[in-house]
Amino acid sequence: MELFRQVYGFNYLLSISLTGWLVAQVLKTLINGLLLGKFSLERMWGSGGMPSSHSATVCSLVVAAARLYGPDSAIFALAFIMAIIVMYDAMGVRRETGEQAKILNRMLTDWMEAESANSPFLGDKKLKEMVGHTPFEVLGGAAVGVGVGWLIPII
Repeated sequence: MELFRQVYGFNYLLSISLTGWLVAQVLKTLINGLLLGKFSLERMWGSGGMPSSHSATVCSLVVAAARLYGPDSAIFALAFIMAIIVMYDAMGVRRETGEQAKILNRMLTDWMEAESANSPFLGDKKLKEMVGHTPFEVLGGAAVGVGVGWLIPII
């Protein structure tokens, strides 16, 4: 218990939220490595992928707020509403942005091949395609966040 107090003592809600984020990012990096057969350190801070670290962060905050202040508190209500918005955005706007990036990257590649030349204004730049999440990735992140929020004791 003393270890938890030393690690989480300065701000319990912030600490739990950051732990949810970190656990999701580590899991995302490991899952990505297993699926692709190679380790990519970029996945530790990159967005998109399984599980959603955004969902893990806000869901761990919701659970910690419920445990610390109760589900009838204003802090829990704010955390819950924020979680809904973040997860909706991850599956909606951000996911659509990634889909558009895939199409634009494909169009630019086809254009460059057809022209048989490199574009001086683009170089080798590509738009980032992994920015959003599927509903399954959001659900996975939510599960990680709920787990972190329940497993770390209240100090």
